Amino acid sequence: MAYACTLPLSPAHASFSVSTSPARRVIPYLNACSAIGRPLKYTVAKSPYFFGCSHGEDLNLPRRGLLKGIGAAGISMCASVISEPSVQGMEKLPFKPEGYNFWTWRNHKIHYVVQGEGRPIVLIHGFGASAFHWRYNIPKLAKEFKVYAIDLLGFGWSEKAIIDYNANVWRDQVADFLNEIVKDPAILVGNSLGGLTALITAADCPEFVSGVAILNSAGQFRNPEEQSKNAVEETAIQRIIINPLKNLVQRAVLTFAFWQAKQPSRVQSVLKSVYPNSTNVDDYLIESIIRPTGDPNAGEVYYRLITQFMFSPSKVTLNDILEKLSCPLLLLWGDLDPWVGPSKAEKIKEIYPNSSLIHLQAGHCPHDEVPDLVNEALLNWALPLSSPISSQAI
Repeated sequence: MAYACTLPLSPAHASFSVSTSPARRVIPYLNACSAIGRPLKYTVAKSPYFFGCSHGEDLNLPRRGLLKGIGAAGISMCASVISEPSVQGMEKLPFKPEGYNFWTWRNHKIHYVVQGEGRPIVLIHGFGASAFHWRYNIPKLAKEFKVYAIDLLGFGWSEKAIIDYNANVWRDQVADFLNEIVKDPAILVGNSLGGLTALITAADCPEFVSGVAILNSAGQFRNPEEQSKNAVEETAIQRIIINPLKNLVQRAVLTFAFWQAKQPSRVQSVLKSVYPNSTNVDDYLIESIIRPTGDPNAGEVYYRLITQFMFSPSKVTLNDILEKLSCPLLLLWGDLDPWVGPSKAEKIKEIYPNSSLIHLQAGHCPHDEVPDLVNEALLNWALPLSSPISSQAI
């Protein structure tokens, strides 16, 4: 049975209220201003990774809303160190402009945070974010677990490597991190792109993973019609003439979008569109998003990431991943997410019965918007899972 856990409007009443009825779906589409001020004139393919957009749901986002969303991902600006008090009186991970810990993976510098002792939990951020996005979760979870939060290659304080990015790159990165740094089977927790990365890692490398929790995960469901369309062979004219021209247009548009996205006001606007309760959209969060893209390679990485996600979607579907998954799965879903709604969570649970589903009255990033509820749900699910008896049973 899936329970709908509703967040009251008042922070003073922030507690679980359990109902057996499905949570009401409230998904406003993004109709705000675009990142470039006017609609584009070419077609953008749906992405299995981009902020959780899925072929399995009717999330046909307007191009303006889509580009506004990608604006939050690649921002370039330096600001002062953030030192404001924690929101809601919660303990918060201190922001360090220089980062925390670094690990060398395939000659690339990878940033991560580690706190606490005990069984390991690894937190994986979403597109455009970093380990700092788990600021309200790390201190609380670290009271019971050894908590790691990793920056995926190309994001946060990790190296902005000039490579061809895809889901397998991050799967390999996380698997090697588990093997070389964590060194024990861990619970993976991921938001958006991080959720998809956690699922793929657990499915392909089960020896490293004892459980997975995903929050508004990216990934697409199997769609036979789309598969047949993608099977059409490319003509010589497409390869020689059309594709190079298309690439030039894409680069010009995305370069301009990246430039526009450097404005802090733009970042704040996008964040507020996916945080229905925008209390936690503060200077700390904005700083943690915009600072990493001061890297000289940030623009090129942004271009490569967006073109990969938008124009070369992965052929690996959530159906394929869930068919291989063998560990317990927790679905923590912000039902007010304008990018990926609760029907996706319901479908994942239908496909993979060994899962628990909790609905939250939150947007795309419930771990940061309603961290108290997410922390409570994670601990209630993970503590029994990580006990010696549970570990032997897995």
